[in-house]
This record gives sequence, C-alpha cells and structure tokens, in this order.
Amino acid sequence: MAKQKKDDKAAAAGLREQLRAPAGPVDLTTYDTRATPGFDGSKDDGKVALEGLGAEASEWQERLFAEGHKGGNRSVLLVLQGMDTSGKGGVIRHGAGLMDPQGLKITSFKAPTPAEKRRGFLWRIKQALPGEGIIGIFDRSHYEDVLIARVRNLVPPNVWERRYDQINDFEAELAANGTTILKCYLHISREEQRERLEARLDDPTKHWKYNPGDVDERKLWPDYMDAYHAAIERCNTPEAPWYVIPSDRKWYRNWAVTTILLETLRELNPQWPVADFDIEAEKKRLAAT
Repeated sequence: MAKQKKDDKAAAAGLREQLRAPAGPVDLTTYDTRATPGFDGSKDDGKVALEGLGAEASEWQERLFAEGHKGGNRSVLLVLQGMDTSGKGGVIRHGAGLMDPQGLKITSFKAPTPAEKRRGFLWRIKQALPGEGIIGIFDRSHYEDVLIARVRNLVPPNVWERRYDQINDFEAELAANGTTILKCYLHISREEQRERLEARLDDPTKHWKYNPGDVDERKLWPDYMDAYHAAIERCNTPEAPWYVIPSDRKWYRNWAVTTILLETLRELNPQWPVADFDIEAEKKRLAAT
C-alpha cells in the first residue's frame, strides 16, 4: 500500500518528480546522461511529442500573460545551466520556440563587465528578471558565480563560499513575490561534449559556434563537476528546486525541459481574467459605430 501511494504521487507530479535532484549530496557520476526517464519512444517519437506540447504550452503561457496584464503578480523563471555544448540554446530554440515571444524574456549571460562587477554579482541578474505574466529564461545565470568563479579562482574562496546562502535568500525572496523558479542542469558526458566540439570543427557552418577556450575548460572537467555538485546540493530548495536533465540525447533534453515547464504552468493554472467592463453595453456601443 505504501509503495502504491508513492507511485501515485510520482505519477501525479509527472516528470518533475522523476528528474528533481534529491535533497542532500548529489553524485552526478551516477546519472546516465543518455537515459530518457518518462519517455519510452524513439528519437522521432520524441520530436513528434515535443511538437505535440506546443498548443497547450502556448495557451497556458497566454493565460499567464493575460493574468499579469490584468494585475496578477506571478511569473516563471527557467534557469538553464550546463557545460559548453550541453544545449542551452537548443532548449530555447525548440522549447521556447513553441510559445509566443511577447510572453517570453530570454537572457544570455556572458562574462560580467567591470561596471557589473562593481555592483555585486546579483545586480545584473535582478535587471533581467521576468515581469508579471512573463516566462523568463536564463541561458547561464547567477550560478556562474559559484561555478566558473570558483573553478577559475576569479574571486577568493571566502567570497564564493558566501554566495550559496546569498543565492538561496535571493531565490526565496523571488518565490515569495510570485516567481516560480525552475533550475535545469543539462547533464552531458565528457565524451559527448568532445563529439559535439569535433562536429563543430568538421562543419564550416558551425565554426562560428566553436570557441577555442572550450578546450581549456574541458581540461577542468573534474573541477567543474565538483562545483556543480556543490551548487546543486547547497541551492536545492523547495522554493527553487534543481532538475537534472540527461542531455546526451538532444531530442530528449528538449522534450524534458519543455514538459517540466508545461507541468509547472498546469499547476499554476492561470485563468483568463474576467472582464472589468459591461460586455452587453460594449456590444451595443460597438454595433452603433
């Protein structure tokens, strides 16, 4: 009976329950980066399934947008993190591409400018937060300040060590003010990353995507994994959970992140705003023109 109740709860929660990082220590080496939790079909089936999410995702997004337009204070923030080539841009093209751009705010964070550094690591993040009724998507995020900043020794250890608690406080405040936070770690293997980088070098149309610095970062793979372990373990809260997305299969990655977003929108259940004017009177006025 206890197992049945657990299974029923998992089914109700859907893919989020399956991919959510557990509380406490996280060992990413135990995750199969080619796994497809929650999906039994083929690559072609996955692409069809993703397209099939479009109509519903678009409607829920429009409902959220309309709610915000009429005084609602809710929004969604989707944070995408992962090693180079993990597919943050791909998720945005294939998943967010199913929805109306006017209801989206997409921000890609590069290295901070000197002016941004002087304002504190969360300042530029706050400037990019989604407004009421908007789905915000971060391609990289404030977590870079406990990832590359830690691995590359860009700040002293006592500085990045404090940032975990600062991030938790920041995210808790966002949630309290109406923002639902989804953080997805796009988990690829080191071997898969090498193949994707090689593919960019072999294809002249992809040379623009290749960054020689990615090879330098690859040499620090174990250090980055340690940094991701710490970030996921120490900033995995009820208000802002982490989801570990197996991402060696691009089609599954795109479907999984979009499904998590869709499940969240269903749970938020935004409703069409009720008219704040006399409908019948407006019909008569319109007919008279």
